Amino acid sequence: MPVSTAYRPDPQFVKLGPEFADPVAPAAFPQATLRYRNGRWAAHVGLDTLTPDEWLNAFARFQPLPDNQPQPLATRYHGHQFQTYNPDIGDGRGFLFAQLREDGEATGRLLDLGTKGSGQTPYSRFGDGRLTLKGGVREVLATELLEALGVPTSKSFSLVETGEQLERPDEPSPTRSSVLTRLSWSNVRFGTFQRHAYLDRRDLVGELIEHVIALYYPEVGGVDIAEKASSLLRAVIVRTAHMTARWMAAGFVHGVLNTDNMNINGESFDYGPYRFLPKNDPNFTAAYFDHQGLYAFGRQPQAVFWNLQQLAGCFALVCEQEPLVEALNTFGTLYRDGLAEAIVRRLGLKPLAPPDNGVLAAVAFKALAEGGEALRWEPFFFDWFGGLASAPRALQGPRLGLYDTEAFRAFRTGLEAFETERPERLQHAYFANPEPQELLYEEIEAIWVDIAERDDWTAFEAKVAGIGEAREALAFTS
Repeated sequence: MPVSTAYRPDPQFVKLGPEFADPVAPAAFPQATLRYRNGRWAAHVGLDTLTPDEWLNAFARFQPLPDNQPQPLATRYHGHQFQTYNPDIGDGRGFLFAQLREDGEATGRLLDLGTKGSGQTPYSRFGDGRLTLKGGVREVLATELLEALGVPTSKSFSLVETGEQLERPDEPSPTRSSVLTRLSWSNVRFGTFQRHAYLDRRDLVGELIEHVIALYYPEVGGVDIAEKASSLLRAVIVRTAHMTARWMAAGFVHGVLNTDNMNINGESFDYGPYRFLPKNDPNFTAAYFDHQGLYAFGRQPQAVFWNLQQLAGCFALVCEQEPLVEALNTFGTLYRDGLAEAIVRRLGLKPLAPPDNGVLAAVAFKALAEGGEALRWEPFFFDWFGGLASAPRALQGPRLGLYDTEAFRAFRTGLEAFETERPERLQHAYFANPEPQELLYEEIEAIWVDIAERDDWTAFEAKVAGIGEAREALAFTS
Protein backbone atom coordinates (compact mmCIF):
# COMPACT_ATOMS: atom_id res chain seq x y z
CA MET A 1 0.00 0.00 0.00
CA PRO A 2 1.83 3.16 -1.12
CA VAL A 3 1.49 6.18 1.13
CA SER A 4 2.74 9.75 0.90
CA THR A 5 5.92 11.06 2.49
CA ALA A 6 3.76 12.68 5.17
CA TYR A 7 2.77 9.24 6.49
CA ARG A 8 4.61 8.58 9.74
CA PRO A 9 3.37 5.54 11.67
CA ASP A 10 4.04 5.55 15.39
CA PRO A 11 2.06 2.84 17.22
CA GLN A 12 2.41 3.51 20.94
CA PHE A 13 -0.69 2.22 22.73
CA VAL A 14 0.21 -1.37 21.92
CA LYS A 15 3.34 -0.96 24.05
CA LEU A 16 1.22 -0.66 27.19
CA GLY A 17 0.53 -4.36 27.05
CA PRO A 18 -2.37 -6.76 27.54
CA GLU A 19 -3.87 -5.05 30.61
CA PHE A 20 -4.98 -2.14 28.45
CA ALA A 21 -6.43 -3.72 25.29
CA ASP A 22 -7.37 -6.96 23.56
CA PRO A 23 -6.41 -7.91 20.00
CA VAL A 24 -9.56 -8.38 17.90
CA ALA A 25 -10.53 -9.12 14.32
CA PRO A 26 -12.72 -6.80 12.24
CA ALA A 27 -16.08 -7.97 10.98
CA ALA A 28 -16.30 -9.28 7.42
CA PHE A 29 -18.90 -7.08 5.77
CA PRO A 30 -20.91 -8.22 2.74
CA GLN A 31 -20.23 -5.01 0.84
CA ALA A 32 -18.17 -1.83 1.05
CA THR A 33 -19.50 1.38 -0.50
CA LEU A 34 -17.60 4.54 0.32
CA ARG A 35 -19.94 7.32 1.42
CA TYR A 36 -17.52 9.86 2.87
CA ARG A 37 -13.75 10.37 2.68
CA ASN A 38 -12.05 13.21 4.56
CA GLY A 39 -9.45 14.32 2.04
CA ARG A 40 -8.26 17.30 4.11
CA TRP A 41 -7.31 15.22 7.10
CA ALA A 42 -6.06 12.32 5.00
CA ALA A 43 -3.45 14.75 3.70
CA HIS A 44 -2.46 15.66 7.26
CA VAL A 45 -1.58 12.04 8.03
CA GLY A 46 -0.17 11.02 4.66
CA LEU A 47 -3.05 8.84 3.49
CA ASP A 48 -4.37 11.11 0.73
CA THR A 49 -2.59 9.12 -1.99
CA LEU A 50 -4.54 5.91 -1.34
CA THR A 51 -6.55 4.70 -4.32
CA PRO A 52 -10.26 3.98 -3.82
CA ASP A 53 -9.51 0.24 -3.49
CA GLU A 54 -6.67 0.86 -1.05
CA TRP A 55 -8.92 3.12 1.00
CA LEU A 56 -11.55 0.40 1.29
CA ASN A 57 -8.92 -2.19 2.14
CA ALA A 58 -7.84 0.03 5.01
CA PHE A 59 -11.16 1.42 6.25
CA ALA A 60 -13.69 -1.28 5.39
CA ARG A 61 -11.58 -4.44 5.61
CA PHE A 62 -9.05 -2.98 8.05
CA GLN A 63 -5.97 -4.46 6.51
CA PRO A 64 -3.06 -3.09 8.58
CA LEU A 65 -1.41 0.12 7.45
CA PRO A 66 2.33 -0.15 6.63
CA ASP A 67 4.56 -0.44 9.72
CA ASN A 68 1.64 0.26 12.00
CA GLN A 69 -0.35 -1.87 14.43
CA PRO A 70 -0.37 -5.49 13.23
CA GLN A 71 -3.88 -6.05 14.62
CA PRO A 72 -6.79 -3.91 15.86
CA LEU A 73 -7.00 -3.38 19.62
CA ALA A 74 -10.27 -3.17 21.57
CA THR A 75 -9.36 -0.93 24.46
CA ARG A 76 -10.38 -1.65 28.03
CA TYR A 77 -12.21 0.93 30.12
CA HIS A 78 -15.02 1.39 32.62
CA GLY A 79 -17.20 4.44 33.15
CA HIS A 80 -19.98 6.29 34.87
CA GLN A 81 -23.03 6.30 32.60
CA PHE A 82 -25.48 8.95 33.72
CA GLN A 83 -23.40 8.98 36.91
CA THR A 84 -23.93 5.27 37.62
CA TYR A 85 -20.76 3.21 37.56
CA ASN A 86 -20.57 0.44 34.96
CA PRO A 87 -17.63 -1.99 35.08
CA ASP A 88 -18.94 -4.03 32.15
CA ILE A 89 -18.01 -1.80 29.25
CA GLY A 90 -15.08 -1.23 26.91
CA ASP A 91 -14.70 -0.98 23.14
CA GLY A 92 -17.86 -2.90 22.30
CA ARG A 93 -18.20 -1.98 18.63
CA GLY A 94 -14.91 -0.34 17.79
CA PHE A 95 -11.16 -0.62 18.09
CA LEU A 96 -7.94 1.29 17.76
CA PHE A 97 -6.74 0.62 14.21
CA ALA A 98 -3.56 2.69 13.87
CA GLN A 99 -1.55 5.56 15.33
CA LEU A 100 0.40 8.07 13.28
CA ARG A 101 1.95 11.52 13.47
CA GLU A 102 0.24 14.64 12.18
CA ASP A 103 1.83 16.17 9.07
CA GLY A 104 4.53 13.52 9.02
CA GLU A 105 6.59 15.24 11.69
CA ALA A 106 8.29 13.43 14.55
CA THR A 107 7.08 16.21 16.85
CA GLY A 108 3.59 16.32 15.36
CA ARG A 109 0.61 15.27 17.42
CA LEU A 110 0.14 11.54 17.80
CA LEU A 111 -3.26 10.83 16.24
CA ASP A 112 -5.37 7.70 16.42
CA LEU A 113 -7.51 6.04 13.80
CA GLY A 114 -10.32 4.33 15.65
CA THR A 115 -13.56 2.76 14.53
CA LYS A 116 -17.25 2.64 15.31
CA GLY A 117 -19.32 -0.24 13.99
CA SER A 118 -16.40 -2.53 13.09
CA GLY A 119 -17.77 -5.67 14.71
CA GLN A 120 -18.05 -7.49 17.99
CA THR A 121 -15.35 -7.51 20.65
CA PRO A 122 -15.05 -9.05 24.14
CA TYR A 123 -16.98 -6.00 25.39
CA SER A 124 -19.96 -6.17 23.04
CA ARG A 125 -22.12 -7.91 25.63
CA PHE A 126 -25.39 -8.49 23.76
CA GLY A 127 -24.72 -5.92 21.04
CA ASP A 128 -24.06 -6.71 17.39
CA GLY A 129 -21.00 -4.43 17.20
CA ARG A 130 -22.50 -2.54 14.27
CA LEU A 131 -23.32 1.10 13.48
CA THR A 132 -26.37 2.24 11.60
CA LEU A 133 -25.75 4.23 8.45
CA LYS A 134 -27.88 7.00 9.92
CA GLY A 135 -25.63 7.10 12.98
CA GLY A 136 -22.59 7.39 10.72
CA VAL A 137 -24.16 10.20 8.69
CA ARG A 138 -25.07 12.08 11.87
CA GLU A 139 -21.52 11.82 13.22
CA VAL A 140 -19.96 13.08 9.99
CA LEU A 141 -22.24 16.14 10.06
CA ALA A 142 -21.56 16.79 13.76
CA THR A 143 -17.78 16.70 13.45
CA GLU A 144 -17.76 18.83 10.32
CA LEU A 145 -19.80 21.61 11.91
CA LEU A 146 -18.04 21.46 15.28
CA GLU A 147 -14.68 21.79 13.58
CA ALA A 148 -16.00 24.78 11.61
CA LEU A 149 -17.16 26.41 14.86
CA GLY A 150 -13.77 26.01 16.53
CA VAL A 151 -14.63 23.14 18.88
CA PRO A 152 -11.83 20.63 19.58
CA THR A 153 -13.30 17.49 18.08
CA SER A 154 -12.45 14.15 16.58
CA LYS A 155 -12.62 14.14 12.79
CA SER A 156 -14.83 11.78 10.83
CA PHE A 157 -12.25 10.21 8.53
CA SER A 158 -14.17 7.61 6.55
CA LEU A 159 -17.74 6.32 6.31
CA VAL A 160 -18.42 3.09 4.47
CA GLU A 161 -21.82 1.48 3.97
CA THR A 162 -21.50 -2.22 4.75
CA GLY A 163 -24.59 -3.88 3.29
CA GLU A 164 -26.16 -5.37 6.40
CA GLN A 165 -29.67 -4.84 7.73
CA LEU A 166 -29.77 -3.91 11.41
CA GLU A 167 -32.55 -4.05 13.95
CA ARG A 168 -32.77 -1.14 16.36
CA PRO A 169 -35.50 -0.53 18.95
CA ASP A 170 -35.31 3.26 18.71
CA GLU A 171 -35.59 3.78 14.94
CA PRO A 172 -37.42 2.19 11.99
CA SER A 173 -35.93 -1.22 11.27
CA PRO A 174 -34.43 -2.96 9.48
CA THR A 175 -32.01 -0.12 8.77
CA ARG A 176 -28.81 0.18 6.79
CA SER A 177 -25.38 -0.37 8.33
CA SER A 178 -22.02 1.36 8.17
CA VAL A 179 -18.55 1.47 9.65
CA LEU A 180 -17.06 4.82 10.66
CA THR A 181 -13.38 5.58 11.12
CA ARG A 182 -12.55 8.63 13.18
CA LEU A 183 -9.28 10.46 13.59
CA SER A 184 -8.74 11.58 17.16
CA TRP A 185 -6.13 12.92 19.51
CA SER A 186 -5.83 9.88 21.80
CA ASN A 187 -8.16 7.03 22.62
CA VAL A 188 -7.35 7.33 26.36
CA ARG A 189 -10.56 8.13 28.21
CA PHE A 190 -11.30 9.06 31.79
CA GLY A 191 -12.79 5.56 31.91
CA THR A 192 -9.44 4.04 30.96
CA PHE A 193 -8.09 5.24 34.29
CA GLN A 194 -11.28 4.24 36.07
CA ARG A 195 -10.92 0.60 35.11
CA HIS A 196 -7.52 0.28 36.72
CA ALA A 197 -8.57 2.27 39.78
CA TYR A 198 -11.61 0.01 40.18
CA LEU A 199 -9.32 -3.01 40.11
CA ASP A 200 -7.01 -1.29 42.62
CA ARG A 201 -4.10 -1.43 40.20
CA ARG A 202 -2.04 1.48 41.45
CA ASP A 203 0.82 0.32 39.25
CA LEU A 204 -1.28 0.51 36.07
CA VAL A 205 -2.72 3.91 36.97
CA GLY A 206 0.85 5.14 37.36
CA GLU A 207 1.93 3.53 34.11
CA LEU A 208 -0.96 5.16 32.25
CA ILE A 209 -0.12 8.57 33.75
CA GLU A 210 3.47 8.21 32.52
CA HIS A 211 2.21 7.15 29.07
CA VAL A 212 -0.16 10.13 28.76
CA ILE A 213 2.47 12.64 29.89
CA ALA A 214 5.11 11.29 27.52
CA LEU A 215 2.86 11.38 24.46
CA TYR A 216 0.41 14.22 25.06
CA TYR A 217 1.68 16.45 27.88
CA PRO A 218 5.47 16.57 27.60
CA GLU A 219 5.44 19.93 29.39
CA VAL A 220 4.18 18.26 32.57
CA GLY A 221 6.95 17.45 34.99
CA GLY A 222 7.38 16.05 38.47
CA VAL A 223 9.94 14.33 40.62
CA ASP A 224 7.68 11.39 41.42
CA ILE A 225 4.41 9.85 40.30
CA ALA A 226 2.39 11.81 42.88
CA GLU A 227 3.62 15.17 41.59
CA LYS A 228 3.15 14.03 38.01
CA ALA A 229 -0.43 12.98 38.74
CA SER A 230 -1.47 16.33 40.21
CA SER A 231 0.31 18.25 37.46
CA LEU A 232 -1.33 16.11 34.80
CA LEU A 233 -4.76 16.66 36.33
CA ARG A 234 -4.23 20.42 36.18
CA ALA A 235 -3.26 20.19 32.51
CA VAL A 236 -6.23 17.96 31.65
CA ILE A 237 -8.56 20.42 33.40
CA VAL A 238 -7.21 23.30 31.29
CA ARG A 239 -7.96 21.50 28.03
CA THR A 240 -11.30 20.15 29.26
CA ALA A 241 -12.50 23.57 30.41
CA HIS A 242 -11.54 24.96 27.00
CA MET A 243 -13.53 22.25 25.22
CA THR A 244 -16.58 22.81 27.42
CA ALA A 245 -16.49 26.55 26.81
CA ARG A 246 -16.31 25.96 23.05
CA TRP A 247 -19.30 23.57 23.24
CA MET A 248 -21.36 26.21 24.98
CA ALA A 249 -20.39 28.98 22.56
CA ALA A 250 -21.30 26.68 19.67
CA GLY A 251 -24.71 25.93 21.20
CA PHE A 252 -23.85 22.24 21.21
CA VAL A 253 -25.45 19.60 23.44
CA HIS A 254 -23.43 16.38 23.57
CA GLY A 255 -26.19 14.25 25.05
CA VAL A 256 -24.17 11.51 26.78
CA LEU A 257 -21.47 13.09 28.93
CA ASN A 258 -20.44 9.84 30.56
CA THR A 259 -16.90 9.42 31.85
CA ASP A 260 -16.14 6.91 29.11
CA ASN A 261 -16.99 9.65 26.60
CA MET A 262 -14.40 12.06 28.02
CA ASN A 263 -10.95 12.16 26.42
CA ILE A 264 -7.79 13.10 28.37
CA ASN A 265 -6.87 15.69 25.72
CA GLY A 266 -10.03 17.77 25.99
CA GLU A 267 -11.24 16.64 22.59
CA SER A 268 -14.92 16.03 21.97
CA PHE A 269 -15.89 12.69 20.41
CA ASP A 270 -18.57 10.01 20.08
CA TYR A 271 -21.70 11.70 18.75
CA GLY A 272 -24.86 9.75 19.42
CA PRO A 273 -27.99 11.72 20.37
CA TYR A 274 -26.36 15.15 20.07
CA ARG A 275 -28.26 18.30 19.19
CA PHE A 276 -27.45 21.91 18.32
CA LEU A 277 -29.55 24.55 20.06
CA PRO A 278 -32.41 25.99 18.04
CA LYS A 279 -32.45 28.93 20.50
CA ASN A 280 -30.97 29.85 23.86
CA ASP A 281 -32.44 27.31 26.28
CA PRO A 282 -30.40 26.01 29.24
CA ASN A 283 -32.87 23.15 29.73
CA PHE A 284 -32.57 21.84 26.18
CA THR A 285 -31.60 18.13 26.12
CA ALA A 286 -30.29 15.98 23.31
CA ALA A 287 -31.00 12.42 24.41
CA TYR A 288 -34.62 11.28 24.51
CA PHE A 289 -33.70 9.03 27.44
CA ASP A 290 -32.24 11.87 29.55
CA HIS A 291 -35.49 12.24 31.45
CA GLN A 292 -33.96 14.25 34.31
CA GLY A 293 -32.06 16.63 32.07
CA LEU A 294 -28.75 15.57 33.61
CA TYR A 295 -26.86 16.53 30.46
CA ALA A 296 -29.02 19.47 29.39
CA PHE A 297 -27.26 22.35 27.66
CA GLY A 298 -26.97 24.51 30.76
CA ARG A 299 -25.82 21.62 32.95
CA GLN A 300 -22.94 20.51 30.73
CA PRO A 301 -20.24 22.40 32.69
CA GLN A 302 -21.50 20.81 35.91
CA ALA A 303 -21.49 17.36 34.30
CA VAL A 304 -17.96 17.83 32.97
CA PHE A 305 -16.73 18.94 36.40
CA TRP A 306 -18.32 15.87 37.99
CA ASN A 307 -16.45 13.72 35.48
CA LEU A 308 -13.18 15.48 36.32
CA GLN A 309 -13.80 14.66 39.97
CA GLN A 310 -14.02 10.97 39.04
CA LEU A 311 -10.71 11.22 37.18
CA ALA A 312 -9.16 12.88 40.23
CA GLY A 313 -10.45 9.97 42.29
CA CYS A 314 -8.42 7.62 40.11
CA PHE A 315 -5.30 9.75 40.54
CA ALA A 316 -5.83 9.58 44.32
CA LEU A 317 -4.38 6.08 44.18
CA VAL A 318 -0.96 7.61 43.54
CA CYS A 319 -1.34 11.14 44.95
CA GLU A 320 -2.49 12.88 48.11
CA GLN A 321 -5.95 14.44 47.99
CA GLU A 322 -4.99 18.08 48.65
CA PRO A 323 -3.16 18.87 45.36
CA LEU A 324 -5.92 17.11 43.41
CA VAL A 325 -8.59 19.25 45.10
CA GLU A 326 -6.53 22.36 44.38
CA ALA A 327 -6.39 21.36 40.73
CA LEU A 328 -10.14 20.77 40.60
CA ASN A 329 -10.75 24.21 42.09
CA THR A 330 -9.24 25.81 38.99
CA PHE A 331 -11.99 24.53 36.70
CA GLY A 332 -14.61 27.16 37.51
CA THR A 333 -12.44 30.15 36.65
CA LEU A 334 -10.92 28.45 33.61
CA TYR A 335 -14.37 27.62 32.29
CA ARG A 336 -15.91 31.05 32.94
CA ASP A 337 -13.01 32.91 31.37
CA GLY A 338 -12.91 30.40 28.52
CA LEU A 339 -16.60 30.79 27.79
CA ALA A 340 -16.37 34.58 27.74
CA GLU A 341 -13.42 34.43 25.33
CA ALA A 342 -15.19 31.81 23.19
CA ILE A 343 -18.25 34.06 22.84
CA VAL A 344 -16.02 36.98 21.83
CA ARG A 345 -14.26 34.84 19.24
CA ARG A 346 -17.55 33.47 17.94
CA LEU A 347 -18.48 37.09 17.27
CA GLY A 348 -15.29 37.51 15.24
CA LEU A 349 -13.76 39.96 17.72
CA LYS A 350 -10.37 40.35 19.36
CA PRO A 351 -10.58 39.18 22.98
CA LEU A 352 -9.72 41.61 25.76
CA ALA A 353 -9.11 40.89 29.45
CA PRO A 354 -11.38 38.24 31.01
CA PRO A 355 -13.64 40.76 32.84
CA ASP A 356 -14.22 42.72 29.63
CA ASN A 357 -14.94 39.56 27.68
CA GLY A 358 -17.32 38.51 30.44
CA VAL A 359 -19.32 41.73 30.19
CA LEU A 360 -19.90 41.23 26.48
CA ALA A 361 -20.72 37.55 26.92
CA ALA A 362 -23.30 38.42 29.59
CA VAL A 363 -25.13 40.96 27.43
CA ALA A 364 -24.98 38.56 24.47
CA PHE A 365 -26.64 35.79 26.50
CA LYS A 366 -29.26 38.25 27.78
CA ALA A 367 -30.05 39.40 24.27
CA LEU A 368 -30.30 35.81 23.07
CA ALA A 369 -32.63 34.93 25.95
CA GLU A 370 -34.91 37.89 25.28
CA GLY A 371 -35.03 37.08 21.59
CA GLY A 372 -37.42 34.27 22.44
CA GLU A 373 -38.53 31.57 20.03
CA ALA A 374 -37.87 33.66 16.92
CA LEU A 375 -34.15 34.27 17.50
CA ARG A 376 -32.17 31.17 16.64
CA TRP A 377 -28.73 30.60 18.13
CA GLU A 378 -26.56 30.30 15.04
CA PRO A 379 -28.13 33.16 13.03
CA PHE A 380 -27.36 35.56 15.90
CA PHE A 381 -23.61 34.83 15.69
CA PHE A 382 -23.77 34.88 11.89
CA ASP A 383 -25.46 38.27 11.76
CA TRP A 384 -23.10 39.90 14.25
CA PHE A 385 -19.85 38.24 13.19
CA GLY A 386 -17.33 41.06 13.12
CA GLY A 387 -19.18 43.09 15.73
CA LEU A 388 -20.17 46.62 14.80
CA ALA A 389 -18.54 46.15 11.40
CA SER A 390 -21.47 43.87 10.60
CA ALA A 391 -24.17 46.08 12.03
CA PRO A 392 -25.33 47.29 8.58
CA ARG A 393 -25.62 43.68 7.40
CA ALA A 394 -27.43 42.56 10.57
CA LEU A 395 -29.81 45.49 10.56
CA GLN A 396 -30.78 44.96 6.92
CA GLY A 397 -31.18 41.20 7.17
CA PRO A 398 -34.16 38.94 7.79
CA ARG A 399 -33.94 39.35 11.57
CA LEU A 400 -33.97 43.15 11.60
CA GLY A 401 -37.02 43.37 13.87
CA LEU A 402 -35.49 41.09 16.48
CA TYR A 403 -32.57 43.44 17.02
CA ASP A 404 -34.66 46.51 17.85
CA THR A 405 -34.93 45.82 21.58
CA GLU A 406 -33.45 47.21 24.77
CA ALA A 407 -31.36 44.06 25.26
CA PHE A 408 -29.87 44.41 21.80
CA ARG A 409 -29.16 48.08 22.30
CA ALA A 410 -27.11 47.06 25.36
CA PHE A 411 -25.41 44.40 23.28
CA ARG A 412 -24.47 46.91 20.58
CA THR A 413 -23.11 49.22 23.23
CA GLY A 414 -20.99 46.36 24.54
CA LEU A 415 -19.57 45.78 21.07
CA GLU A 416 -18.07 49.28 21.04
CA ALA A 417 -15.15 48.14 23.20
CA PHE A 418 -14.06 45.44 20.74
CA GLU A 419 -12.24 45.42 17.42
CA THR A 420 -12.97 43.05 14.58
CA GLU A 421 -10.43 40.23 14.46
CA ARG A 422 -9.17 39.51 10.93
CA PRO A 423 -11.65 41.80 9.13
CA GLU A 424 -10.86 40.10 5.82
CA ARG A 425 -13.07 37.21 6.91
CA LEU A 426 -16.11 39.42 6.43
CA GLN A 427 -15.36 39.60 2.71
CA HIS A 428 -15.86 35.86 2.27
CA ALA A 429 -18.78 34.87 0.06
CA TYR A 430 -20.28 32.98 3.00
CA PHE A 431 -21.46 36.26 4.54
CA ALA A 432 -23.33 37.20 1.38
CA ASN A 433 -25.83 34.46 2.27
CA PRO A 434 -28.93 35.42 4.23
CA GLU A 435 -28.63 32.37 6.47
CA PRO A 436 -25.72 30.54 8.15
CA GLN A 437 -24.98 26.85 8.21
CA GLU A 438 -27.02 25.32 11.02
CA LEU A 439 -27.54 21.68 11.89
CA LEU A 440 -30.90 21.40 13.57
CA TYR A 441 -32.67 18.11 14.11
CA GLU A 442 -35.22 18.62 11.36
CA GLU A 443 -32.56 19.18 8.70
CA ILE A 444 -30.64 16.05 9.70
CA GLU A 445 -33.86 14.06 9.49
CA ALA A 446 -34.62 15.46 6.02
CA ILE A 447 -31.12 14.57 4.81
CA TRP A 448 -31.59 11.05 6.13
CA VAL A 449 -35.01 10.63 4.47
CA ASP A 450 -33.43 11.36 1.08
CA ILE A 451 -30.79 8.68 1.74
CA ALA A 452 -33.11 6.10 3.27
CA GLU A 453 -35.94 6.37 0.77
CA ARG A 454 -34.18 7.26 -2.48
CA ASP A 455 -30.48 6.62 -1.84
CA ASP A 456 -30.06 10.28 -2.71
CA TRP A 457 -26.88 11.71 -1.17
CA THR A 458 -27.22 15.13 -2.79
CA ALA A 459 -28.41 16.95 0.32
CA PHE A 460 -25.75 15.29 2.49
CA GLU A 461 -22.97 16.22 0.09
CA ALA A 462 -24.30 19.77 -0.25
CA LYS A 463 -24.43 20.11 3.53
CA VAL A 464 -20.83 18.95 3.94
CA ALA A 465 -19.77 21.40 1.21
CA GLY A 466 -21.74 24.23 2.82
CA ILE A 467 -20.16 23.58 6.20
CA GLY A 468 -16.79 23.57 4.46
CA GLU A 469 -17.54 27.07 3.14
CA ALA A 470 -18.40 28.18 6.68
CA ARG A 471 -15.17 26.67 7.99
CA GLU A 472 -13.13 28.64 5.47
CA ALA A 473 -14.97 31.88 6.22
CA LEU A 474 -14.91 31.65 10.00
CA ALA A 475 -11.33 30.33 10.09
CA PHE A 476 -11.53 29.38 13.77
CA THR A 477 -8.89 27.31 15.49
CA SER A 478 -9.83 24.76 18.11
